[in-house]
Amino acid sequence: MPSLEEEIEALKKEKQAVILAHYYVPDEVQEIADYIGDSFYLSKKAVETDARIIVFAGVRFMGESAKMLNPQKKVLMPDRTADCPMAHMATVAAIEAVRKACDDVAVVCYINSTTELKAASDVCVTSSNAVKIVKRLPNNNIFFTPDKNLGHYVSLQVPEKHFILNDGFCPRHESIRPEFVREARQAHPQALFLAHPECPPAVLEMADYIGSTSGIIEYAAKSSHTEFIIGTEAGVLYELTTNNPGKTFYPAMEDQYCMNMKKVTLEKVRNCLRDETNEVVVPAALSRRAVGVLDKMLELAR
Repeated sequence: MPSLEEEIEALKKEKQAVILAHYYVPDEVQEIADYIGDSFYLSKKAVETDARIIVFAGVRFMGESAKMLNPQKKVLMPDRTADCPMAHMATVAAIEAVRKACDDVAVVCYINSTTELKAASDVCVTSSNAVKIVKRLPNNNIFFTPDKNLGHYVSLQVPEKHFILNDGFCPRHESIRPEFVREARQAHPQALFLAHPECPPAVLEMADYIGSTSGIIEYAAKSSHTEFIIGTEAGVLYELTTNNPGKTFYPAMEDQYCMNMKKVTLEKVRNCLRDETNEVVVPAALSRRAVGVLDKMLELAR
């Protein structure tokens, strides 16, 4: 009897499918993926693929983005309930209020957001390209939504602009507190602390390096150091340990996991591909508005 991995491989060939997996999904799902990456990398791969079916091993906003960038392709999600809490921590009404109250404002929407928020914004960004894109915008005022922590970090890198921050956050990164980092450093005094900009400002002040998930991976690979404390979702440890066998990585705190990402399992990947279920559908009118915001991100990030 074939294993789940063998079934998935056979189904991929039969159905001309590609599997995109975020760094935060379980290790065994990353192992069978065609491409593993952060939101920006996977957005680009979604555009580049010539596959008939895209299986997106991640959360809802990722599947919706892939569908909008590939309207002619079938996009499937292994678990339709896997969602990002932060994506819902902002409203279209808040965006409209800022536009009325503030002249010369650009609404910058983190990709970790609903399609409705994207459609109401001017440009989308990821943690790996946010600084670059905001610097390129002609506007003096920036409404950054939904993540206040990433927005605060970007504002420090672009001090010439005025930032208005939405009060949203990633529950997983928000829970990484300075006291946890101090404990990890006491336990591993030789380790560098690498933090994701979704962490609170007080945690970022303690970091030896701040960057996106892909940035953390690249920094660890190039560094001459051999020990690192990782301030982001612990799923990234799979990629870090796989690519750096001579180095050691420690999570900044216990239970550093996104439970929504962990809903994605090998069995669910097999099932959605076999039965072509959990197809992502985005209303056409909404998609037309939101895809322009995603296209602008890809254009400005080049």
